Parts: sequence; structure tokens; C-alpha cells
Amino acid sequence: MFKAILLEETDGKVSAGIQELDDSRLPEHEGGVTVAVEYSTLNYKDGMILNGVGRLVRSYPHVPGVDFAGVVESSDHPDYKPGDRVVSTGWRVGEVTWGGYAQKARVKGDWLVPLPDGLTTKRAMALGTAGFTAMIAIMALEEHGLTPEQTGEGREVLVTGAAGGVGSVAVALLANLGYRVAGSTGRPETHDYLRDLGAHSIVERAELAEVSKRPLERERWVGCVDSVGGTTLAHVLAETAYKGSVAAVGLAGGNILETTVLPFLLRGVNLLGVDSVACPGPRRRAAWARLVKDLPMAKLDAMTNEAKLADLLTLGGDILKGRVRGRLVIDVNA
Repeated sequence: MFKAILLEETDGKVSAGIQELDDSRLPEHEGGVTVAVEYSTLNYKDGMILNGVGRLVRSYPHVPGVDFAGVVESSDHPDYKPGDRVVSTGWRVGEVTWGGYAQKARVKGDWLVPLPDGLTTKRAMALGTAGFTAMIAIMALEEHGLTPEQTGEGREVLVTGAAGGVGSVAVALLANLGYRVAGSTGRPETHDYLRDLGAHSIVERAELAEVSKRPLERERWVGCVDSVGGTTLAHVLAETAYKGSVAAVGLAGGNILETTVLPFLLRGVNLLGVDSVACPGPRRRAAWARLVKDLPMAKLDAMTNEAKLADLLTLGGDILKGRVRGRLVIDVNA
């Protein structure tokens, strides 16, 4: 038996509650691995799923949680054996198959990554999909030419949604790598938090909230990690410098892009789509290795809060309202 948050749908309405489930209810997978989960985390997508927003879940009953970290209990996969410590992010776990808001999870072995040396399961979930996404976004920017030497006064790397999960990790990573970073937020109470993570300047969210009146504006950003999308992304593109790149990782502000081709034609701006699911295994492992190397654990701990499994019944709504700062780790056994 194991404890889990179980979502059920009745007449189109989704309800959530904690239940005791038998191991036989775990999904079967070819090359499957059963993991005794220690920690999960709360992402924006988890908040949507917990509250029945959108159509991310394909069938009910369902155990949500798009991340988890723990210890292999049993394995039909050649790469994993009982006792191995593993991490799962992406692959639509917690959407199309049961996820990490449970004391046990069973997934395809190919969806796992060995826990990198020097990382605990708790810190792995303090990173989670958000930290992993921030890392592959920065890798994409670097592969398109971004270097710390390009940044300076008035020519910074912008991080939108900077107080959120992806944004917090992106700010801390970029600052530690030597970049001059601007963090955008609409929450004044997070300004000191972002400066402590390494942001050199703060940009008010309202400043980027409307589509620019001109197709090209003053060149302000040599690069950007954008987790907002919508009109914010359109505004940022108009202010991105020559040959600069924008890594778009989220659509909290909507998926409509009202812009022109001029940033791309006249400035050679690169718009890079970054998705934590569509990421090959070798790149996935490389990103986790870099997270351990490039992100100071003290900064990770400073952005981390901890909650219990039962707390998710209310916290899922809080993250949709922008009330969750940094990374929220879930102790599924507490």
C-alpha cells in the first residue's frame, strides 16, 4: 500500500484527495521501474492539473506530479537496479501516466536519470522540471553565441517571471556563470530575493506587459529566458540586441505572439523554443551534470521551501495565482 493524491473526475469536475492505494494499481510499462518516491515538487503545470485547468490529463483516476526523486524498488530495465537513486522530469509523467504525488511511482526506465553525484533527492526536486528547464534554456542561449563578456550596463540577460521556479533558477545560474542579469517581476516583495540570487537590476512586469508600439526598440537584452510568453515575449523581441537570442520556455501569458518579422530580419534575433519533454537522454544527463556544477547549493537552498503532500490540495491554487516564490519541494512521506 502507498499514499497518493488521487484525482477523480465526475460530470466534468475534477476533485482531489489523499488515498491509500494498492501497489497493483501502479501503471505497467515495458522496461518499467518502480521507485519509492522521497520528494516531488510543485510546478505551474502541476497547479493546472490539480485544479482541472486545461486538458493536460488524458484519463482519470489520476495521480499528478510531473517530477519525482527517490530510490529504485524494483526494475525491469537493464540500466537500473534496486537501491539506485533516480530523478524523473518531463516525459509527460503526471499527465499521461501517473506521477510523483505518491509514495510510489512506476515509469519507463528510459524516463529516469541517475541522481547526479553531489545531489540529494530533496535538492534534485528543488531543481525539478523548473531547474532542468532553466538549464537547457541557458545551454540553448550559449549554443547560439551568448557569453558573459557580451553583458554589461544596459546590455543584460533578461529573465522574465523571475520570482517563479524557472526564473529563480535561471537568475541564480546566469549570475553564477558571470552574466549580468535583469530579473522581471510584478511582485515588489521579491526584489530583495532576486538581488540575493544575483540579479543586477529589476524590471517591473508592467514595463513588458504591452506589445511595443514599434517593431524595434532600443537594444537592451543580449539574451533572455522567457517563462511568460504572450505580450511579454513580443515586447522582449523588439528590445533584443543584434544576433541576440530569446529562449521561450513557458506560456503563462498566452500562446498568441503579436510581433513582426523585423526583429528576425533586421537584427537576426533567434527565437528558441525550449521544452523539457522533447529533450534527448544524453542532453538531459548533461543538463543535470551542469546544474550540479554551475549552481551553488547555498543559492538553491535559499530559494527552496518544503511542504507536505496534504498541503498540495491548497498550494496548487496558490501557484496559479502567483503566490508561490522560488521552488516548493514536497515531502511525500511527511
